[in-house]
Amino acid sequence: MVVSTQEAERRHQLVGLTAEFARAYLRWTDAGRCDGISYPRLRLLEQLHCVGPDMMRVLGDQLGLTPRNMTAFVDSLEDEGLVVRRAHPSDRRAVVVELTDAGREAAEALLEPRIAGIGELFDDLSAPEQERFLDAIQTLVDGLRRRANRT
Repeated sequence: MVVSTQEAERRHQLVGLTAEFARAYLRWTDAGRCDGISYPRLRLLEQLHCVGPDMMRVLGDQLGLTPRNMTAFVDSLEDEGLVVRRAHPSDRRAVVVELTDAGREAAEALLEPRIAGIGELFDDLSAPEQERFLDAIQTLVDGLRRRANRT
């Protein structure tokens, strides 16, 4: 496929700005927070709160965490009394993670304010820009999923 110089420059700019945004966005979601909950940990609490208990492997896959990172997150949340591990009822090798009562309370206290705070970034976009961004980012996520399924 032959691309023009202008198209090559645009692609270079898209790649560079997307990488810069991704790094800055992930740093920003975790920076300056006093609650001690990183965004990946918040997402784990959200998943357990909104969907319910699940196997560690499934949760890790859904959140894009390696088994090692997943174990570290669960260890930390378990030490804080927010989650508990249970043996899977039918798969002896699997471990199910679920929220404790304290975990449910923490999730309910943290989720909405934290997601709302992170979401304030998108207030810099008008409503039509937000819609276009949603469409574009969904297209890119779908493309990444297609490419990941080919391997």
